[in-house]
Amino acid sequence: MAEDFWKRFKKNKMALMGSVIVLSLFAVSFLASWLAPYDPSEINLQEVLMPPSTSHPLGTDQLGRDVLSRMIWGARISLKVGFAATGVAIFIGTILGALAGYYGRWIDGLIMRFVDIMLCFPTFFLILAVIALLEPSIWNIMIVIGLTGWMGITRLVRADFISLKERDFVLAARVIGASNLRIIFVHILPNAMASVLVAATLGVAGAILTESALSFLGIGVQPPTPSWGNILTAGKDNIDIAWWLSLYPGLAILITVLGYNLLGEGIRDSMDPRLR
Repeated sequence: MAEDFWKRFKKNKMALMGSVIVLSLFAVSFLASWLAPYDPSEINLQEVLMPPSTSHPLGTDQLGRDVLSRMIWGARISLKVGFAATGVAIFIGTILGALAGYYGRWIDGLIMRFVDIMLCFPTFFLILAVIALLEPSIWNIMIVIGLTGWMGITRLVRADFISLKERDFVLAARVIGASNLRIIFVHILPNAMASVLVAATLGVAGAILTESALSFLGIGVQPPTPSWGNILTAGKDNIDIAWWLSLYPGLAILITVLGYNLLGEGIRDSMDPRLR
């Protein structure tokens, strides 16, 4: 099965492109200490808003900080937020979806009505409201994005469980006396992880985009911690004289989200039995 998946994945050029982007982002994040030419928080008032040059390839910001260094360290922040927030959403969505799909009846009804209620609220405005009540910090952002992003995963896992719980291997597990928890987590859940993996890949992209938007509005990652969103904020304030502060972080967000989306779609297509 793994060989078939890899053969189909290799034929998908867009998925391979997404993989290259994602792996490059990982490399930049892990090697930030060596790749960044300057301290991302170092202020130099003699080099304020300098355009791109040999000494500062992406220019400097309103405090004379090197934009390239801040972009490199900002990649680490984006990865951290993306994976932590998606991890929270995956955990909640998988547990609730598994319970709803396996037990059905009133448990399913209760969980799915709660999902419907959560979907009634515009997610981004719900995040804004919660963040406004809390102290803006990277940890609060991770948790809030995760707590507002589990509904789609719940629906995916529930649908898989409804289908899988009637399969022969589940009936065999019941016959030999396996408990419900063992059937859920040992027998059914591993077979439902394909859709969860795709949702997680796409969820990371969404979490990175949400964090960037919150930081752009000033209620996300707080300075002096570098973030692509707060670099964009500086670009907005100096758009007439410092175009590079808007262009480069905007491109970084665009390419990163595109990479994760391409990778997620490639994984989904490679796992789709109708395309075999």
